[in-house]
Amino acid sequence: MESIKEIYRIGCGPSSSHTMGPRKAAEQFLARNQNAGKFEVTLFGSLAATGKGHLTGVAIESVFEGRDLELIWKPEEFLKKHPNAMRLKSFDAEGTLLEEWTVYSVGGGAIIDDNTELASNVIYDLTTMDQILAWCKSNEKQLWEYVELREGKEIWAFLDEVWSAMKKAIKTGMNNEGELPGGLRLPRKSHLYHLKAKTYSGPMRKRSMLYAYALAVSEENAAGGVIVTAPTCGACGVLPAILYYHKKFYKFGKKDILKALATAGLIGNLVKTNASISGAEVGCQGEVGTACAMASGAATQLHGGTVYQVEYSAEMGLEHHLGLTCDPVLGLVQIPCIERNVFAAARALNHNTFALLSDGRHRISFDQVTETMMKTGLDLSYSYKETSLGGLASLKGFTYR
Repeated sequence: MESIKEIYRIGCGPSSSHTMGPRKAAEQFLARNQNAGKFEVTLFGSLAATGKGHLTGVAIESVFEGRDLELIWKPEEFLKKHPNAMRLKSFDAEGTLLEEWTVYSVGGGAIIDDNTELASNVIYDLTTMDQILAWCKSNEKQLWEYVELREGKEIWAFLDEVWSAMKKAIKTGMNNEGELPGGLRLPRKSHLYHLKAKTYSGPMRKRSMLYAYALAVSEENAAGGVIVTAPTCGACGVLPAILYYHKKFYKFGKKDILKALATAGLIGNLVKTNASISGAEVGCQGEVGTACAMASGAATQLHGGTVYQVEYSAEMGLEHHLGLTCDPVLGLVQIPCIERNVFAAARALNHNTFALLSDGRHRISFDQVTETMMKTGLDLSYSYKETSLGGLASLKGFTYR
């Protein structure tokens, strides 16, 4: 498996697969073709179907600014390797083809081509949760200690930067008001929810604050603000909300938060390696489901859970999102994406409590549910995988009631 640095990417929303990935591909292609006279970029499948709402064209055009660029959209044509595909071509002044490169944006801002796969820079020698749990048992270690062993102590400086970016996204999001960009005219809610939460007490106050935190990050993402993929832009609000909630209400220090981030990153890495975190490939179960698994495991570790309770909590995060479709209305990462982040965060607290009440033993393992999630995603119709052709995206005439 690759470093968890590939799970946590600091950047601008609204989509890691539709903005971060294509921008990276465009930057690499331009760097190799500085002397080209013209460029042509063709977007295929899900990348084209929701690219305009996800600002894919804006991301690519910003890289080729001042250059002769033709952008072609082919939403009904899917390439075999991955539904988020793009083909870049460069030409000289006479129109002769200089280079052609087909790239796939596979989620979380990562890209591959026809000659590469994801695990090009292997950091982790163990690639399943069962293997890692066995290592933890034989070495009497925690999950975060395995991360430190494989990544080196420098991982903590990286995770400190990630945590700072997450906190900033929450604070910025809670202060911003107004309407989110796009055609839905969706108002930001985090600021108002935060104000109301302050007037409550007890469990109502805590749960309302959690909602405000998750809304803040997800709304920042929808507006193109700076967030951290965890594991994607579309699911970026779940884990920060859970960690900030524990910081505020349980007074956990930074050291414990960073350890929880390490464990959450390992959980996300396992899903990315053995299944998929791409909504275009497996639906929202791969994005919000994985985010919920990461947040559930992190919360359980913070509360002193054993590695088996952490695994159980993470397993529930995936299991109870199986079959979740990716159906963004108008191709925007707003409806139902923002609310899904909120309720995934709330579910993570439930999984944490349920796992801690147990001894960590259960029938379906994390590895089994990860495999099931991938199979379920492959069985889903492409209409329910980030194309905005099915589910809620097919509804017309939205009004506030």
